[in-house]
Amino acid sequence: PPHGIQVERDKLNKYGRPLLGCTIKPKLGLSAKNYGRAVYECLRGGLDFTKDDENVNSQPFMRWRDRFLFCAEAIYKAQAETGEIKGHYLNATAGTSEEMIKRAVFARELGVPIVMHD
Repeated sequence: PPHGIQVERDKLNKYGRPLLGCTIKPKLGLSAKNYGRAVYECLRGGLDFTKDDENVNSQPFMRWRDRFLFCAEAIYKAQAETGEIKGHYLNATAGTSEEMIKRAVFARELGVPIVMHD
């Protein structure tokens, strides 16, 4: 994490144990709805955070906007059911910096505080 592990622990309100997370697999082939379902099941099952694979950006079978929407829904549903703060690293990678900023702004509008790019 760019600000250190303590900042991550403070944001997640998780102390005294390892933080648990995973990259969602398969990275290609799922619809946005099924991808969001995988995020939900991981978070509901006990993980603190999940993340997009670096290759996941915007494919014909899973457009970035749909993925962002279903992942946000998964985060909020898992948080409501567990009473814990959960997170997902949305991959905002795009062909131009302007498009990446557009995606990051959309994530912020959804209330998702974490984006990544590669």
